[in-house]
Amino acid sequence: MSSDVALRAAGDITEPSGDPVLAVDDLSVGYQAGDTTTTAVRNISFALEPGQVLALVGESGSGKSTIGHAILGLLPTGGRLLGGAVRYQGRTISDLPGRQLRQLRGRAISLIPQDPTVSLDPVRRVGAQVDDVLRLHTSLDTEARRTRVHELLELVGFTDVERRYRQFPHELSGGMRQRILIAAAVAAEPDVIIADEPTSGLDATVQAQVLDLIDDLRRRSGTSVVLITHDLGVATDRSDLVGVLRDGRLTELAPTEAFVHNPRHDYSKHLLDNVPSRLSFTRERVGALPSEDVAPAVEVTNLSKLYGEHAAVDDISFTVGRGQTFSIVGESGSGKSTTARILTGLTRATAGQVSLLGTDVGALSTPAFRPLRRDVQIVFQNPYASFDPRFDVLSVVEEPLRSFQTARFRRSHRRENRDRVVAALEAASLTASFLHRHPRELSGGQRQRVAIARALVLEPKVVVLDEPVSALDVSVQAQILELLVTLQGELGLTYVFISHDLAVVRAISDRVAVMRRGTIVEQGEIAQVFESPASPYTAQLLGAIAGRQLAARRPSKEHS
Repeated sequence: MSSDVALRAAGDITEPSGDPVLAVDDLSVGYQAGDTTTTAVRNISFALEPGQVLALVGESGSGKSTIGHAILGLLPTGGRLLGGAVRYQGRTISDLPGRQLRQLRGRAISLIPQDPTVSLDPVRRVGAQVDDVLRLHTSLDTEARRTRVHELLELVGFTDVERRYRQFPHELSGGMRQRILIAAAVAAEPDVIIADEPTSGLDATVQAQVLDLIDDLRRRSGTSVVLITHDLGVATDRSDLVGVLRDGRLTELAPTEAFVHNPRHDYSKHLLDNVPSRLSFTRERVGALPSEDVAPAVEVTNLSKLYGEHAAVDDISFTVGRGQTFSIVGESGSGKSTTARILTGLTRATAGQVSLLGTDVGALSTPAFRPLRRDVQIVFQNPYASFDPRFDVLSVVEEPLRSFQTARFRRSHRRENRDRVVAALEAASLTASFLHRHPRELSGGQRQRVAIARALVLEPKVVVLDEPVSALDVSVQAQILELLVTLQGELGLTYVFISHDLAVVRAISDRVAVMRRGTIVEQGEIAQVFESPASPYTAQLLGAIAGRQLAARRPSKEHS
């Protein structure tokens, strides 16, 4: 059946008598700004039968989310259909007035949005927000709706459901908030779910739980799913069909197994070759030496950090050799980012010792730590949030230089500063043409390169990277990882790499520590930990990595 649907979507065979549950026919979408209309999606066609999953994959800006929003009639201001149609059970819905579309949303076709942080009302209890769907689309009375919400919360894996019903979004973890959105999406038992990056940014185990939940609901009710994702591991594990988007066009549509093992389009091959689990970097650098032969750059001994009675970091120890990459992995709340902040002097430890480049920094005051910041820099997960939006790239990258210079020096050495900024940008594979662009004018990958340039401009010896590629598309991830490896070889940099993505960690690391609830449960050479985990928790994390089909695929190129 999957093969037939793929061929029908491509227009190669005749449509059978029964209508598909969802059909998108020759859809084009544009965004209007003033007198100019930019086409974002061009001539897209596909069809889904009950219970099928279509994964739409592609880089940011390829049109994935635009298609999902067009199906639901939720295009943002300026967005409009330029041609084609959306059909639900044979009925054209793309030309319905707003009131009729609202009656379909949630009941016939529902949405699991990407970011629960902005999709949930922060001042309303989560149970009431799930109840909204039932109030709009069912005739249940107040008591019956409350009972149904409790059932839905149990269905998505919650216990103590009355307590959860009464909580506010900020009282829940990211994975819990995503489950609330799933409960709302399935409340009226829709025939189609549009899942827009439903696990983006979630830890591997939480991601697996959320996807298992969607799979279970699909099997129970025959719900069809359009899964929008940039994660090819998730896409290939959880779909019947894969559609590849590039520049608003559907370049390939195929059954998942055929897509993985025999992709027809060069761009599909490019995406598959850049999946982190398939990357292989050739690293000629200090870190290639056995760990015991490398002088330490970072030494952490019995480190703890308490917030009240809660131990965010609890008696951890590790050593990072100069020129090596030491990764720290674990779920949200495991203590990874707290450790990173302690290493960079942004948070003070409660107990223990930290030595950076031979200096014991534990007892240093903030002013005394300041000179060391030249040698220890950090790259954050979300560069956009760490940039002043009023600054252009020149000002963003120059900022660390200015912080160590007097105003008089800055005025007299403007040309020298500019040259150092350009050199840092070039090291991060950007040119001087970016100097006067603002963060909003850059892609996600370009912003992350600017963040790396800012970290490099002071010529540090240690760089702490806190989830530096978690929000990036697969090919951009590969570019950034390859850049980091190249810079390490050229500059002898030491990396402390914080991540929840084990496939990325395996591609880039020499050694790894696995954290859980503030403690290190296992650490060692990367091959040892990944191939023969000693801790059941490590084995659980490894088992949750998406991309089972991709693991059997032989890459057509090797990164070097």
